[in-house]
Amino acid sequence: MHIPLPRRSGAGLTRGLPAVLSVVSAFALWEIYVQISGISPLILPAPSRVLEQMLLNREVLWRNTVPTLQATLFGFSLSLSVAFVLSVALDFMPRLRRALFPIFVVSQTLPLVAIAPLVVLWFGFDLTPKILLVTLVTFFPMLVALVDGYDSTDPEIEELLYSMGASKRVVFRRARLPSAMPYFFAGLRISITYAVVAAIFAEYVGARAGLGIVILNAKNSFRPDLVLAAVVISSVLTLALFAATALLQRVALRWRDAKGDQ
Repeated sequence: MHIPLPRRSGAGLTRGLPAVLSVVSAFALWEIYVQISGISPLILPAPSRVLEQMLLNREVLWRNTVPTLQATLFGFSLSLSVAFVLSVALDFMPRLRRALFPIFVVSQTLPLVAIAPLVVLWFGFDLTPKILLVTLVTFFPMLVALVDGYDSTDPEIEELLYSMGASKRVVFRRARLPSAMPYFFAGLRISITYAVVAAIFAEYVGARAGLGIVILNAKNSFRPDLVLAAVVISSVLTLALFAATALLQRVALRWRDAKGDQ
């Protein structure tokens, strides 16, 4: 039973190797271009300079990374809860779905650049507006994924459960919810890539601390190297959260892999 694990790990490393090589190549070409062209670091700093600024300003960057990560995790947790509760309500009440779904669609058409200052104005400069903006940006993909996942349930399975006397609640728990899980995790991966960006944008509009404040101050001080250092950290956070959701999906849907191996 444990023999395939090394093979799967090796396969995973092999699949990830092209991405690693492409990123390393891009940074190498960037470094070579800056060194050869002699372009001013005020216009385009080299990756080595960005890394140097990350090391020199590691305390400031870390101190401002913590509130950004807090806003991201709290906002995404709230978004996940809201999306799941709403999806269940919409699935059990089709009329409510027809009434509210257009409103949810409209909420995603509102420009963040216009909404963010109002949210900060209404709720202040603490963690609350950042959490709300992260929730607003990330809940819709998960909601749509869950609703579509419920609708993908095999009708024959539902008919079989109903014929055995199962209630709508039992059918939802035994058939519709498991069918929605692959869709849910697809929406989860999409949403998590927006979460950090939404938190940083909220800080950029108005906050006391965070990577958005670092980027704003560095931009105003004509420090593109420090701006890119904060951007690299935000990218690392996003990749780490994306990897965590992918790992969670593998653990939660292990039954599908086991079924496929039979």
